[in-house]
Amino acid sequence: MKPDDTGISRGSLGAHAILVVDDEPQACKWFARLYGDEFVVLTAHGVNDALALLAQRGDEVAVLLTDYAMPQRDGVSLLSEVRQRYPHIARLLVSAYADKDVAMSAVNQGHVEQILEKPLDEALTRQALREALNASQVRARERALVERRSATLRETLGFLAHEVTTPLATVQGYLTAMRARHRDAPADGSGDARIQEQKPGDVLFMIEAAQRRAEYAQSLVSTFVQTARDAYQPDAAPNLRASDLVQAVRDEFPFDNDEAQWLTSELSADFVLPGRRDLLYLVLCTLVKNALLALRAEPPQQPRVHISLGREAPAPGLPAQAAIHVSDNGAGIPPDVLKRLTVEPTTTRADNGGSGMGLIFCRRVMTSLGGSILIRSEVGQGATVSLYFPNAQ
Repeated sequence: MKPDDTGISRGSLGAHAILVVDDEPQACKWFARLYGDEFVVLTAHGVNDALALLAQRGDEVAVLLTDYAMPQRDGVSLLSEVRQRYPHIARLLVSAYADKDVAMSAVNQGHVEQILEKPLDEALTRQALREALNASQVRARERALVERRSATLRETLGFLAHEVTTPLATVQGYLTAMRARHRDAPADGSGDARIQEQKPGDVLFMIEAAQRRAEYAQSLVSTFVQTARDAYQPDAAPNLRASDLVQAVRDEFPFDNDEAQWLTSELSADFVLPGRRDLLYLVLCTLVKNALLALRAEPPQQPRVHISLGREAPAPGLPAQAAIHVSDNGAGIPPDVLKRLTVEPTTTRADNGGSGMGLIFCRRVMTSLGGSILIRSEVGQGATVSLYFPNAQ
């Protein structure tokens, strides 16, 4: 949006203006001059002019004050249309005594929220505008909150579908392999099932690995269910500690073979996390998974994933913030990939089902909390992903 003559981009303040609609230009000028000392006043000389202005600047208008008696279309028809198109706008009607029955009918139908009688009393009008402006802003905040929570649910559901696909595909692969190795039971009636092993212990390995992935998939689904359940509840006071989140990932993540031994942690700089456990759990699981995948692709002599808690500035000149760092000693990230990771879907594992959406999801979660995510890497020196959390105010 282009800045107006105040240097502020239109819409940056949200809905804040009063739109006055009257077919008499002099009445509009008088209103703007009288009430412009307290309110931002926009004017229109009829229903069509008002709708044209709203089409351009509807996000700025918080209150609509319209005369009833106007040629072609009256004020009630305008308020009715605005109610449908711009539900955040508070609707006030100016009416002469002779129009009172029509105006009251409009109130009963829900088109009008308040009636002001001509001639306007300045004190009563100012009070009515203040109350309407406040009601509109409360309505806009509630609408934004619902939209934000709905967006969070949609994004979490999409991310969940992606994350669950991998462990379930692995479970399917193990079951397919065991089905191929199944041999008919002997005719002795013992009831024993037989699965041929290619090497000792590989069937038990597949069963245990499938079980770990099924449990992990179940934990992800439970996380989403909790997110959906909490989405329309008041935000609870933060009570989750960063060390508890790290421990939950250590206990529940489906590590392969001896990969759990690769994970080390330093949790002495513990702190209370903002937000809910469910989304932060998904974020940390994503970072651990990405680190493990990098190590599997090009394993160093001693693979290592390290989670540490700290408090430092994300960049010079910024205040110190609580942080979670997830580091690996893998091959690192090429510079051309690094600069795109949290901005657009980017993956180096497309052949193995990677979509690049994991880090995008992580960035959106951190941004919604007022925090940030920073990735540092040099080729051959591993990578570190840092989650910076806002300072408590």
